[in-house]
This record gives sequence, structure tokens and C-alpha cells, in this order.
Amino acid sequence: EHILNGTMVKMFRCPRSRNAHVERKKSKCDYELPACPTEEQIRQIEATVNDVIGRNLDVAIAFLSREEATAIVDLSKLPEEVSGTLRIVRIGDYDACACIGAHVSNTSEIGTFQILSHDYENGRWRVRWKVRSL
Repeated sequence: EHILNGTMVKMFRCPRSRNAHVERKKSKCDYELPACPTEEQIRQIEATVNDVIGRNLDVAIAFLSREEATAIVDLSKLPEEVSGTLRIVRIGDYDACACIGAHVSNTSEIGTFQILSHDYENGRWRVRWKVRSL
């Protein structure tokens, strides 16, 4: 999900996903976009995510103060009452975000990313995807 988020932010200059549901069989993310991505852009998203996975990037976790984290990640989704220390997940030099979930230690452990389907409605692009195991 983090690599997909990083790709979407870089390609479309949009916010990170507002909703994400990550499961073993199928996952989904919602992005706020002014228009539905073209089929060519969707192929580019898939190719970019797989390229990043193939770079065998280390995934590191750091605990930073809110002030330190603000300098490197978007904290707009976090509630004000969140702890003063945040868990930041970095995927090599590609992406960083605040996250409490489980993560691999290297992108080489992920497998192949595949977009299964998508739809666009009222400024929300929902993409459904899965990762094929290695």
C-alpha cells in the first residue's frame, strides 16, 4: 500500500489514500483525483509499483517526535490527540509515512503488484489490487 501511495502522490500530486483496506486476497485504496486515470496511466501505476518493489529497498521503522515527523511526512490524516511520538515507516528513499501496521523488512519480500479493477465516482478513484506471492 505504501508504494502505491508514493506512486500516486508522485504521478498525480494527490493526497495519500483516504481509505485503505489491505487483505491477502484483494485490497483497495481510494484516491481523491479530478478525473479517472487513463488506461495508460493505470498501466504506468502498476509498472512503477512493480519497479519499486524490484529495487529491493529496505523498509525501516523509526520513532520520531511529531515535530521531526512533520518535516518528512504528511500528518494531515492524524487526529490532534495522537501521541507525541510517531512510528514512521520508510521504504528506502521512495516513501515515508506514519503507520502502525505490519511491514516486510525489504521490498523483495512483496511479490508482484496487480491492479484488478477500478472505478471513478464524484472525485474518488477506487483501485482494487492484489500482490501475487513470490
